[in-house]
Amino acid sequence: MTAKTPRILIIAGSDSGGGAGIQADIKTVTMLGGHAMTAVTAVTAQNTKGVTAVHAIPTETVLAQIDAVVEDIGVDAVKIGMIGSPFTALHIAARLEKLDGVPIVFDPVMVATSGATLADDPTIAAFGKLMEVSAVATPNLPELRRLTGQDDEVAAALDLVSRHGCAVLIKGGHEEGDALADALIEEDNMTSWQGQRIHTSSTHGTGCTLASGIAFYLGAGLPLSQAVERARLFVRMALHEAPGLGQGHGPLGHYAVKLDTGLGLRLNQVTVTGKDYAKMVDFYRRLGLKQIVDSPENHYARFEAGAATFSVQCDPEAEIGETVAVYFECDDLDQRVEQLARSGIPFEHGPRNQPWMWREARLRDPSGNTVFLYRAGENRRFPPWRMAE
Repeated sequence: MTAKTPRILIIAGSDSGGGAGIQADIKTVTMLGGHAMTAVTAVTAQNTKGVTAVHAIPTETVLAQIDAVVEDIGVDAVKIGMIGSPFTALHIAARLEKLDGVPIVFDPVMVATSGATLADDPTIAAFGKLMEVSAVATPNLPELRRLTGQDDEVAAALDLVSRHGCAVLIKGGHEEGDALADALIEEDNMTSWQGQRIHTSSTHGTGCTLASGIAFYLGAGLPLSQAVERARLFVRMALHEAPGLGQGHGPLGHYAVKLDTGLGLRLNQVTVTGKDYAKMVDFYRRLGLKQIVDSPENHYARFEAGAATFSVQCDPEAEIGETVAVYFECDDLDQRVEQLARSGIPFEHGPRNQPWMWREARLRDPSGNTVFLYRAGENRRFPPWRMAE
């Protein structure tokens, strides 16, 4: 991965309600630690209930925005969303073809979450040129069927891969039921992810957020499958944190996800020990921390402190002193531990899957303090046993 700040060019429409479009894209890239740049293709008047007006930006103005960014700041990855016209689509494809080696993520936006049409038939017909310059396309299931005329999503994705040479991410959010699956279809490989549906009406901008997250991680130098995996986690955490705004399909909670995924180590969990569980829990509640896990039979409690978490682990029988353990989360846990061990840093144990659904490795600093490198994903703040609100 590159050490510099990933520079992500976003070519998409503006959402006046702030839930989708370039607004969601900018928030995603910024929260992940990148620099977001934009070429606005259309201005929309919309809120959580629907789209009331669309104004396409002239093609020459869209291209001028792209040229201005490329000429000065440079680009590590591109995300394409809403396109205002077929003429604009074809010219964007021609412009991006000149960006040698820059990964491009194309989200073929056709219909808003509210149901409003955002791309007409001629524009959709021009999407093929954009896919030909892209590393991956991220259609939802209705968009995938519209692009291919096929109901079988895997066959449809393979059709696009064959015709346009880009990978295709099949997104399962439009499927029925609580169990969801996404699949990345490449020319010679398929990677899939499973998860449980997060029940919320605040789903406006999920596709934009996912595509921008993938672009960020590709711009940071990650392989495509890893970029998709980490971007999926960002979307799921942002769904958990949705603020519940508006009367329709509300926006995601991008602002609250900064400590859950990203590049490098993140200090986001501290554990202290004690003997009297009830007194410890009462003390930290009175301090104002929000308790999210209460397990008196295990003498364990977890609290939220902003985006970080704080845990209490008690043992009334053991002769223990006051101790603290710090947790650094990293998305590349196994690889990082292997590299550190090779450099001479000793570990008390390597990465292990724990019953509380974290994977963690333990070591000590030179003063004997306990340090964990771990990966928890959703299960740090939203475990299955999280206390009801």
